[in-house]
Amino acid sequence: MGLRLSVGGVTVLLGPAGARADTMAALDPGSARCAGGHASLSVVRLTAAPGDDVQQRLAAVAQAGTGTASVVLVDRLTDGLAAHDRRTVLAALRPVATAGRAVLVDDGDPIAALSVADTVLRTPALALEQVADADELEQLVG
Repeated sequence: MGLRLSVGGVTVLLGPAGARADTMAALDPGSARCAGGHASLSVVRLTAAPGDDVQQRLAAVAQAGTGTASVVLVDRLTDGLAAHDRRTVLAALRPVATAGRAVLVDDGDPIAALSVADTVLRTPALALEQVADADELEQLVG
């Protein structure tokens, strides 16, 4: 899978949960390269254990911001958090990106993640279907 991420920005995955998870799982940290394709880049993947609290998650984000990784994969880091805690953790990603890293986020609440997004990546399994007229739409709804 080839994927170009914006350095200095936060990219959020959009699409069905399964497709987003497949995309994150398919990323091989060992194959990350600079835009020219020559130098390999260090990658860190941020995840959370079920019992991790907000402070532990914020500490992981802070460590990613001071570490050597050029690419930060944020893999459902906010799962299990209340809405305001989720926003706090997501907001902490902004300084990590602006410090010169590429940040890719798959979050259980992609709408909340959009609040820190510079760009979005739509997973290929997302498909839209054109509805011909309002009567057809009413039939679909029920």
